[in-house]
Amino acid sequence: MIERRRIVRLWRQGGLTALVTLVRAVGSSYRRPGARLLLGATGEYAGTISGGCLEAEIVRKAAWMVRDGAVVERYSTMFDDTAEVPFGLGCGGVVDLLVEAAGTAEFEALMMAMERSLAGEISTVVTWLPGDGRALRRVVLRDGTVEFASEGLGEKKLACAHGLRAGEEHEGRFVEELDAPQRLFVLGAGDDAKPLVKIASLLGWTVIVADGRGQLARADRFPEAERVVCTGDTGIARLGIHADDAVVVMTHSYEQDRGILKALLPVRPRYMGLLGARHRSSLLLSEAAEALGCSVAECCDGLFAPVGLDLGGDGAEAIALAVMAEVHAVCQGKMGAARRLSAEDVSRYLEQGGASRYLRTHCALDGR
Repeated sequence: MIERRRIVRLWRQGGLTALVTLVRAVGSSYRRPGARLLLGATGEYAGTISGGCLEAEIVRKAAWMVRDGAVVERYSTMFDDTAEVPFGLGCGGVVDLLVEAAGTAEFEALMMAMERSLAGEISTVVTWLPGDGRALRRVVLRDGTVEFASEGLGEKKLACAHGLRAGEEHEGRFVEELDAPQRLFVLGAGDDAKPLVKIASLLGWTVIVADGRGQLARADRFPEAERVVCTGDTGIARLGIHADDAVVVMTHSYEQDRGILKALLPVRPRYMGLLGARHRSSLLLSEAAEALGCSVAECCDGLFAPVGLDLGGDGAEAIALAVMAEVHAVCQGKMGAARRLSAEDVSRYLEQGGASRYLRTHCALDGR
C-alpha cells in the first residue's frame, strides 16, 4: 500500500513514460501479481516489480517497449537460461510484465482508481492484455457500476467483466481489486505509541490515534497519523470503528481500557490487542465479560492479550515491532501461534488472587 501512495504521488507530478505491472508469476517470485513500477521521463520511478534484479532493465528499455503500444514481456529468474526468455537471474521463477505507456485513457483511469482506493473507495479493474494483434483494453468497476471502459469494448465483454474475480487466473486478462488501506486505531497517545504509528505508516496503513487525555492527543506528536482525536467525554463511539479495522489498546489507564473493551468487544474488529500484563488483562476481561453479559471465553476469542508476538527485546521500539508484526499477520490471514489469553488463563489468575493484588498495587493510580 505504501508503494501505491508513492506511485500516485509520482503520477500527480507528471512527466511520465510508462507503467509496468506484474500480471503473472510462476514459481518463486519476490513480488506478487499487482506489483507496479511507474517510470518518470528523467529516470525516476516509484514502486518495484522484483527484488531489484529487473528494475534496471525495465527502466532502460520501457520507453521503446511501448513505442507501438502496450506489450507483455516475459522474464525468467530461473538458473537455466532459455531461448524463449531472456534472463537467468537465479530466483527460480518466471514473471509476465505488462508495460503500458503513460498518458493513455486506460492509464489515467487506472491511476484515478488507485488514488480513490487510498481514500477508501474500492474498485475492480479488469485489463485485457495485449498480444497477437490485440491492443490493451480496460474496465474499471466501482460498486458494480462501470466507471471507465475502453473504446470498442462491446456489451458482451462488459458483462463478462462483472463476473470476473480478483485472485483467479483468467486467460488473457488481469483482474485485481484495489482495496482501501488497512485502518489501524491506536487507542492511547503515550510516547510508546509513537513508534507503532511510524511502523504502520511505513506499511501505507491509515492510522488514527485517539486518547481521552487532551495533553497527549495532539497532531504534532503524531505527524504520520491521518487523524489524532481527543475522545473526551464522548468516548470512542465517534471514531466509527468497524469489523474490518485493527485496534491496539494502549492507554495505560485501567478506566479507559475497561471502557474501550466494553465498547469494542461486541464490534469484534479484525484485530484487537490489549497492552499490559496478563493479570491486568485477565481482570479487565473478566469485568468486561460481566458487563456485557458474555462468557470470558467469548471475550478472549475477540482479543489478543498480551499484545504482540514474542520477539524479545525491550523498549518502545521493540514492543512496537512485536505488536505490528502480530497485527499485520492477523490482517493478512497468516497468524500462527500466539500468546493470547484463554479463558483458563483468566480463571487461574482470578483464583490465585491476582485481581485483588493488582487492584491494591496498581489501580489506585487511576483513582480507583
